[in-house]
Amino acid sequence: MGLMKRFSEVMKAKTSKMLDKAEDPRETLDYSYEKQLEMVQKVRRGLADVATSRKRLELQTTQLKASADKLEQQARQAVGAGREDLAREALNRRGGIQQQLEALDAQRAQLQGEEDKLTLALQRLQTKVEAFRTKKETIKATYTAAEATSKIGEAVSGISEEMGDVGLAIQRAEDKTATMQARAGAVDELIASGVLDDVTALPGGDIQRELDALSAGSSVDAELAKMKAELGSGAPAPKELEGGESK
Repeated sequence: MGLMKRFSEVMKAKTSKMLDKAEDPRETLDYSYEKQLEMVQKVRRGLADVATSRKRLELQTTQLKASADKLEQQARQAVGAGREDLAREALNRRGGIQQQLEALDAQRAQLQGEEDKLTLALQRLQTKVEAFRTKKETIKATYTAAEATSKIGEAVSGISEEMGDVGLAIQRAEDKTATMQARAGAVDELIASGVLDDVTALPGGDIQRELDALSAGSSVDAELAKMKAELGSGAPAPKELEGGESK
């Protein structure tokens, strides 16, 4: 029995936690408010029933009083007519009605007391229900605001995580950019130093370059000699200077 009781308590605890997660307090408050309104309606119906019963007793009392007054008049008329027997009968009936009136009056007083109690209870209950309604709406508004704030917090948290990933991506991009810039700088240095000159040229290319340089130098020397001859002695320049090589 102890084990079964313990198992039952554990299951109740787990069920309570599950319900707590799934429960929306706003719905719970609205449901509780509806139940309180139903209670108010029941008290009102009970108060209406008591008031109806009291009014019926008052109606019966009024009717019996009218009958008692009529019997009293009949008794007086019978005495005036010398019919003491009829007068006695009327007074006896009037006495029975008086007893009924006393019983009805006691019942009416009792019902009036219950009606007063129910009226007071209804007023207090309505006051409490109205206070609960105000509190309920306040709690619902606060919960709704907290729920919205929580969702915003979750969204911001997600954005923070995504921004962290973006930050890492930017850092990697900057690192790659810096690496590429470093490589570009290294290529510029190699080009400037001549290391990356045309390595596909044929062997002997340097000899051809020197020959081209000598040829260019001879041409310059011939031009210079021609200018000196024209400006100096006025003698004609050598044919090799005038027209190049002799034939």
